Amino acid sequence: MESGAELELRQMIFDHLAQRVAEQGTLTRAELTALPVNGGTRRLIDLNRGIWNPRDLQATLSIVSKPDSPYSDGEVGESLFAYSYREGSTNGDNTKLRRACELELPIILLRWIRPGVYVPVFPVYVVADDTEGRRFILALDESLRFVTDPLKLKPIERKYAQRAIRQRLHQPEFRGRILLAYDRRCAVCDLRQPQLLDAAHILADNHQEGVPEVDNGLCLCKIHHAAYDMQLLGISPNYEVVIGEKMMQDPNDGPMLRHGFREMNGRQLSLPHRRSDRPSRDRLAERFAEFKAAS
Repeated sequence: MESGAELELRQMIFDHLAQRVAEQGTLTRAELTALPVNGGTRRLIDLNRGIWNPRDLQATLSIVSKPDSPYSDGEVGESLFAYSYREGSTNGDNTKLRRACELELPIILLRWIRPGVYVPVFPVYVVADDTEGRRFILALDESLRFVTDPLKLKPIERKYAQRAIRQRLHQPEFRGRILLAYDRRCAVCDLRQPQLLDAAHILADNHQEGVPEVDNGLCLCKIHHAAYDMQLLGISPNYEVVIGEKMMQDPNDGPMLRHGFREMNGRQLSLPHRRSDRPSRDRLAERFAEFKAAS
């Protein structure tokens, strides 16, 4: 397949994949094995290995990154991402990943969440082949393909790359973990439309303790997420929903205000099944104090 046609095919795959990620946040291995694409299906993951090199494509289509992997995959200076060579020869499975770099073809980074569940991050570009370090350097934003030296970023390049890491890697992964933990429903109103669900931070990501971990997050629909961020809605450390006085005393009596907010006052939060996924009471207490002060 010519590289132009292959790029077009990849973009088609990405378009279909983007819709599924928006709907679900995460995809299972079974779903990645047969993604519906234009009346057919396409495999996006290898059955046994962490790199998928389809025979009909010139370059790698996807790679899997797993936290407890024996490979030293991970962020490079909080700005780019490194993917280690497979053991043994520098060629073999690595050959097609090297071709992705040479042909400037985008790939999919599959972030492992739990057994059989992944968050796809795409498009991702292979921008350097670090033979000495036995690793490939990946950029999560297209503009970073054109930096002078991916291993020695200039200050402005590093700042931009760090933002790309947060937006393209941390945020989708955080959302995927949150939607999975909360069974894809709003913790306040139980809305089950994933396209309308966000991963809300309890302590903001610019806070010292605002880590992108499940116990610092809540699955909220967009309207309740906005109200939470604007201190119009609070959640106590006892997992009780509290609607602020501004909303409770608003003379307007429209259905959204009445049913979407006032009737939620005093409601118990819908919690994840796994205790380890439940929101930190300490973080909730700190955020709730801010809500009370703002009210």
